[in-house]
Amino acid sequence: MPICTTRDGVDIFYKDWGRGRPVVFIHGWPLNGDAWQDQLKAVADAGYRGIAHDRRGHGRSTPVYDGYDFDTFADDLHDLITALDLRDVTLVAHSMGGGELARYIGRHGTERVRSVVLLSAITPLMLRGPDNPEGVPQSVFDGLKAGIIEERSQFWQDTAVGFFSADRDGSQVTRGNKDAFWYMAMAQTIQGGVDCVDAFGTTDFHEDLKKFDVPTLVVHGDDDRIVPIDATGRKTARLVEGAELKVYERASHGIAMVPGDKERFNADLLTFLER
Repeated sequence: MPICTTRDGVDIFYKDWGRGRPVVFIHGWPLNGDAWQDQLKAVADAGYRGIAHDRRGHGRSTPVYDGYDFDTFADDLHDLITALDLRDVTLVAHSMGGGELARYIGRHGTERVRSVVLLSAITPLMLRGPDNPEGVPQSVFDGLKAGIIEERSQFWQDTAVGFFSADRDGSQVTRGNKDAFWYMAMAQTIQGGVDCVDAFGTTDFHEDLKKFDVPTLVVHGDDDRIVPIDATGRKTARLVEGAELKVYERASHGIAMVPGDKERFNADLLTFLER
């Protein structure tokens, strides 16, 4: 299997498809690189090199007990990019992966980066507070952690409904989407599941976003029940100079996987890559 070993000895699994200018995909919680299969094929077919890794403790990467913080995730991404000697890279990140992307730029800059895409991303801050009234209450994050600890298999099945807004009239989410979500979630360590909630719930990325100096596309669904658009996507687009915001009407958090939404996103992604 293709593996990158990080500076602290963690093996990071990755897929590497196609040839051409590199496009690196960064997955969300509690998924892994398999969540990007449709996009990997789309970019490889279009003449790009698509790469998607499993975050430490997720999928086929080392199931470590600790290290579930954004500084570590960003450094893991840096290790992968430098090990493969990738340059002129477009980074595409979903959900929690948006924090990984932002912290990567915050810590390592944009010397190797051509452009970025933030899909349903958690930036700039998820936690509700006096300066972020649109955010998510701490009690919600506490509930997520309790669900994982109490009976994570059923918890992930239940969570898939909100992740895809599957109970909305007109939803195009499939049983396969929900099953794939459960399968990937169960491949995440239980410790990683809990620690990642603290990481994506409370980490502030305002300073990281200030360091963005490359073309940026922000894509978010207005029916995202996991990462509220008003607290994240809309604010990120205002904070990053020159960023383009695309709002998908009635789209869930799982845009890249749901039929209809994923085709629209793939088309927008390829158009952005052509610039």
